[in-house]
Order: sequence, then C-alpha cells, then structure tokens
Amino acid sequence: MSLPFREHPLRHTVTDELHARTFEPLRAPERVSYLAAVSGERGSGRNVEHLKRLLAHYGLPVPETVDQHYWIDLGPMRLRWERHTEFVTYTFSKRGAFEHPFADPLLDELPQDWLRDLPGEVITATSLAIEPCDRPERTNDELVALFDGNPVIGSEVVGGAGRAWSDHKIHADGYSWILLRDCGLSDNQAGRLAKRVLEINAYRGMALLGFPLARGVSGPLSDADRRLAMVALRLSSQGSSGQPAFENELLAELTSLAAEIEAVSARTTYRFDASRAYYQMIQQRLDQLRQNRIEGLQTLSEFLDARLAPAIATCESTQRRQHDLAERAARITSLLRARVDVSLQEQNRRLLESMDRRAQMQVRLQETVEGLSVIAIGYYGVGLIGYALKGLESGGFPIDAGLWMGIALPFVIGFAWFGLRRIKKRLNGSA
Repeated sequence: MSLPFREHPLRHTVTDELHARTFEPLRAPERVSYLAAVSGERGSGRNVEHLKRLLAHYGLPVPETVDQHYWIDLGPMRLRWERHTEFVTYTFSKRGAFEHPFADPLLDELPQDWLRDLPGEVITATSLAIEPCDRPERTNDELVALFDGNPVIGSEVVGGAGRAWSDHKIHADGYSWILLRDCGLSDNQAGRLAKRVLEINAYRGMALLGFPLARGVSGPLSDADRRLAMVALRLSSQGSSGQPAFENELLAELTSLAAEIEAVSARTTYRFDASRAYYQMIQQRLDQLRQNRIEGLQTLSEFLDARLAPAIATCESTQRRQHDLAERAARITSLLRARVDVSLQEQNRRLLESMDRRAQMQVRLQETVEGLSVIAIGYYGVGLIGYALKGLESGGFPIDAGLWMGIALPFVIGFAWFGLRRIKKRLNGSA
C-alpha cells in the first residue's frame, strides 16, 4: 500500500525488533531441550546454513533469508531458533506425558551428525520439563533424589501460579535440568516462564565467561603493578636530572609496561563489559519471575546472586585495576618526560650561555683586530707617504720629509679608522 508520507528507512526494522524475542505458548505436560552455542559475532552465516540443513533433513521448505528468530514445526517436535550477539539458541519442545522429566532428551531424536556439526561451542545444554499440577507433589527429599542427590533450589513463580526447581549442575547425560510445575499457568504464562528460566541459564554461562579471564590476568596485572612501583621508586630516588642513559632506560621500561597493560585491556575489556551486561539481564529476568519462597529451599535469586555477584564484582574490580594501572603508567611517563624536558631545557640554556660568551669574545677580538688593523694601515700609509716625501726632498724640493710625515700621521690613521667603520656598517646592514 502506498502511504501519503515518507517513511524512515528503519521504521519496520525497529518495530520488528519488539517481536524478535517472543515466546512460544506451552502447556503441561511438556518437555524442552535447549542449546546455546557461542559462535561469535561473525558466525551468523554458518548458523543460518546449519538451520537450513536441519529443515532439509525433515523435508521442510527452506527459507531464502532468516532474521533474528525463526519458528517451525518439525513434525516430531517444534523448533525455535534465535540469534543473539555472541551466541545462537535452539529450543526444541514436545508436548506429551512422560514418566521421568529428564529421561530421553529431545536432542536424542535429532540427527546426530547435525548435532556434531553444530557451529560454535555449546555453553548451555538444558533439559526442561513442565509437569501438570495433578501429578503427586514431590517432597524435598524426593526432589533431591530426582536431581541425582544434588542440593535443590526452587521458588514459587508467577505469583504462585507455578513452581521451578533446579540444581544448576551438569548431569551425567551432559545437560542441566530444570523442572517446572504448572499450578494454574496459562499457555502464554508457561511459555514466558520457560523462556525466562532458560535465558537465565544461558546468560549465567555467558556472564561467567569473564571470571576465568579475570583470574587469568590477575598475575600479569600484579607483576605490572610491582614493576610500575619499582619504576616510580627509581624515578623518585634519582634526585638529579640530566642523565640520559638512566632516563632512556626508565622510558623504555615504562613503554614496555604500558604496552603490556594495554594488551591485557584489549583482551579483556569486551568480555568484562559483556559479563556485566549479561548479569543485568539475569537480574531483570529474575525480577520478572515474581518469586515466592518455598519452605526449606533457597530461591533462584538467592542462589544465583550468591554465586554471580562475587564473580561479576571480580571482573569489574579487574577492569578498574587495568584502568588504574594504565593511568598510573601514563602519569609516571608524563613525569619522566617532564624531567627529560627540564633537563633538555637546562642543557639548551647552558649551550646558549656558552654561545653568548663566545659571541662576546668574538666581538672583543674583532674590536682588537680592528684597532690593530687601523694601526697597521696607518703605519703602512705613513710609510708610503714618507717614501714619496723623501723622493721629493731628494729631488730638490724645499720640504722637510720627517715633518710632513708627522703631520700626515693623524690624517692617515683617521682615514683608516673611518674607512673600516664604513665597511663594517655596510656589512652589518647587508646581513
């Protein structure tokens, strides 16, 4: 339909984004298998091709393009595929009664070669079951036995309309287990609840990826901190400046330290920022569960906050430490450069003073030479005049050569002095 106004080119994109993370309505009894595979920001093409390969296996139409999410009924089960920034999720769901909530995961029904070739690396593999409220309710001991003897955490959710239990362990079959109990949930509520607890599980794994990295860089950062303190101590203990070898050595060490700190920061900054963002999403999803305590059990929020909060705090502390070390290295480098600049200025000042003294000496020598030149010119000038006068005297002219040489002496010297001054002034003017 042609509109009477001009649309923004991103109007449909930003509107579709509101529906990019929708849920699938679920109804107990239901089983769900969930995979989150980390494939990086550039792995979208491989993931789409892998999705199309599964559709072709079941003889289903293969779409030309796939956006951020895709839903289809495979026949034996339903699939919801979602693409996130760093990972891709596959949610397989199947309605029907079951004896054991976690026996025979739905992924066992998929082509095993397709699972083996899954792009990326799986960070979360979860089996979830929704049981109806008419099934006998389990005691806490029965729940512990169901989860292979592990301590169980759980809460009433959706204001008491459902219950959720898990142990957040990876079991012998390779999956984490989550059990939901429908005590009055609508299909939409059950779908939203399952999506939220599965996302919490995936985001938990992604958030904790930064924690081993934080522990891994702790040693290099401690070493950089120690070396930086030693450089500062050497700089402060060496009171006088003007030692180029010492200052060049410190500057080289500081440059190396700054490069090492920057390399660690470049390797960890994105991961730490992502961990903080995932942690915020976990807190948001936990708030949306609207939990109430089940007597004798730790709630989902209490369990996750007790484990995640220290890990995220460690990541944030490590990131702040990197930033502080980089700033300290920059400050010490600035101090050293200022010290080198002061030393260079002092050397330049001494050089200028030396040049000034040499110039003054040259002026004095020049003035001395000028005086001697006047005397020499006067001497030779008077001598030449004397030769002329003596020649005239010998030729019979009635003159006294000695007298006239004495009279000519001041005139010759004055003329020589005046001539040299004129030449000097002309040379200075042309310069």
